[in-house]
Amino acid sequence: MMTYLIRRVLFQGIPVLLGFTFLVFLMINFAPGDPVTHLRGVPDLDPRVIEDRKAQMGLDRPLVVRYFDWLGQLLRGNLGRSFDSARRPVGDLIQERLPVTILLSVSSIIIGWGIGIPVGIYSARRQYTLSDYTITFMAFVGVSIPNFFFGMILLYIFALILNVLPAGGYFGPGEEFTILGMLSYLVMPAFTLGLASIASITRYMRSSLLEVIRQDYLRTARAKGLRERVVIYKHALRNALIPILTLMGFMVPIIFSGAVITEQVFSWPGLGRMAIDATHQRNYPVMMGITLMFGILTFLGNVVADVAYAIADPRIRYD
Repeated sequence: MMTYLIRRVLFQGIPVLLGFTFLVFLMINFAPGDPVTHLRGVPDLDPRVIEDRKAQMGLDRPLVVRYFDWLGQLLRGNLGRSFDSARRPVGDLIQERLPVTILLSVSSIIIGWGIGIPVGIYSARRQYTLSDYTITFMAFVGVSIPNFFFGMILLYIFALILNVLPAGGYFGPGEEFTILGMLSYLVMPAFTLGLASIASITRYMRSSLLEVIRQDYLRTARAKGLRERVVIYKHALRNALIPILTLMGFMVPIIFSGAVITEQVFSWPGLGRMAIDATHQRNYPVMMGITLMFGILTFLGNVVADVAYAIADPRIRYD
């Protein structure tokens, strides 16, 4: 397994990330506008001032030269400095925002798997019943509804009408940190971000388990007198989980990209909200740093899915 992971990182992860960052760098720089003309509070700049500022930021150099300059700084552990007035290192900005984004994303993944798998199993065991039809219908609704719209519904119900949860943000200045307080801020954005995961996992879990429970080896297990609960949870579930684990690699980029919108809806101070602000300001170093971080997290999600295959099915070996 360790040999496989090393090969995966060296021969797949690094080349893919390099190609990914180069394409993103091109798209960011070819987009209309530039950091100088989008500086806040500086309207109608003189053209000579604009050229001087571009030279100070290094934007007057060829595009390929700027990319390799950024890549060279990255290899030295430096993501550059923000183009805003504070000129703070991008690494510091990401370090401040990354924990809350990971908290939100991991919470939504736990909610998606923690709810989707049991509900999918329940639906499969009660195939063609009223509860099965209800769960299937709700799963289609969950897949179809946009997460920002679902988030606004939660805000309207729980923050405006019932007034039991905060409308957004994450611990104001001077507010004492508590676990209960953190959960109150987290519950709505986590459920909003995890809604599509709950619906998708429910559907895949149901269809996968229905396919597995018709296999001959499970008929043999029942013929031996094993209880249905033992047949389902001990023999069928592990094989049924293998297609579900495939979703893990696809869900990680969906979760983190969905966090961009969710954080904006709930004023969640994470990387997603910072990415939107950086896009409005044409803050290239911040945009590249966040994109690189999302790319690394996506790659790690796929690696975790590969490892989970081997855990779920001992017959799978990578070495």
